[in-house]
Order: sequence, then C-alpha cells, then structure tokens
Amino acid sequence: MKFGGIDMVNDKPTLNFFFEMAMLKRIKHEGWRVVGVETPDSVAEHALRAAQIAYFLACEEGHPEPEKASLMLVFHDMAEARVGDMHKIAKRYVMADELAAVRDQTDPLGEPGRRIRKLWEEFEARETSLAKIAKDADLLEQALAAKEYMERGYKFADDFINNIKKILNTKTALRWMKQITRMNSNDWWQGLKKLEPQKRK
Repeated sequence: MKFGGIDMVNDKPTLNFFFEMAMLKRIKHEGWRVVGVETPDSVAEHALRAAQIAYFLACEEGHPEPEKASLMLVFHDMAEARVGDMHKIAKRYVMADELAAVRDQTDPLGEPGRRIRKLWEEFEARETSLAKIAKDADLLEQALAAKEYMERGYKFADDFINNIKKILNTKTALRWMKQITRMNSNDWWQGLKKLEPQKRK
C-alpha cells in the first residue's frame, strides 16, 4: 500500500498475531482437571518454562542450537489459541486440526510466519534430534508441574510422572526425571532467607 508515494507497511497481521497469542494466557491445561486441579496452569505458563528447560536440555545434550530448541517450545502450542487444549481422554473422541490452525495463523505473517510454521512442523514430526530434545523439555515441564501438584495434595498427578518416564528420549531428560521424583519443589528457596546476599564486585 502506498501513501503519498511512500510504501506503507501493513503491521496489522503481526499485531493481530500478538493479540491472539494472549489467548494462551487464558486457556488452561485441561489434563490437570482430570486429576482434580480446579485452577491449573495456563498454556502460556507451560510454554514459558518448557522453553527455558529446552535451552538447558539442548546444552546438556551437546546440541549446537539450544536457542532453536527454546524457540521451538515458545511456539509449540500456538494452535491451541484457536482449537483449545484437550486432554488425552477427549482426544479419544475429538480430532483437532492443529496443522490447519497453524497455517491460518502463520500465512498472513510473511517470512517470519513461514519460519515459525517450519519450527512447529519439525517439533510435531519428532524426526530431528532437536525436536526430540524439545519434546523431552515439553514432557519435563509437565513432570515438574505434576510434582508440584502432588505436593499440594493432588495424588493422582503421579500418573503423569509414571507415563512421562516411559516416553523420554534423551539421557539427560531421563537423569533429570529421576532427580525430580526425589526432590521437593520448595528446595530451591530453603535457606535463602538466612543467607547474606552476595556482595557485588
């Protein structure tokens, strides 16, 4: 589009995409409701920690592109902004066309959209070593959440942990999984109140 002989960039599709991604903050992880969690974490909360895990997992596995693993997890659940989140029981009966949703989301976005869709498709195919690392990060985030819910009294969240143990691929993820089951989610802050803050150099 031109205005007064000057090319005007249409940013609306990109900005609309940003508004759409806010849906992921409002959509809850429905699988946790099956084990009794009334207010589970959002899809956006899951994606953030999964992306953080993916970076460290890729580093630990010696992959040269940990940033790509993290980025893959940033967008891995983007289709749920349109199709919602369905737990495994619902998926026995309902099939969501997530690929169609991702295509419709990314087509208006030009080259950045094509790159995002390529990442999404790589993650879904699980054929590359990076996609396998990213999937393990996705599963580890769910295992961490399950551990947290168990400590809050949702004992059936243990079912998530038992199932995740069976499908992890990487050595690092398997090692971390063993440690997650033995830890308490509050360990990280124990003693911090007693310690003097480190002096800056």
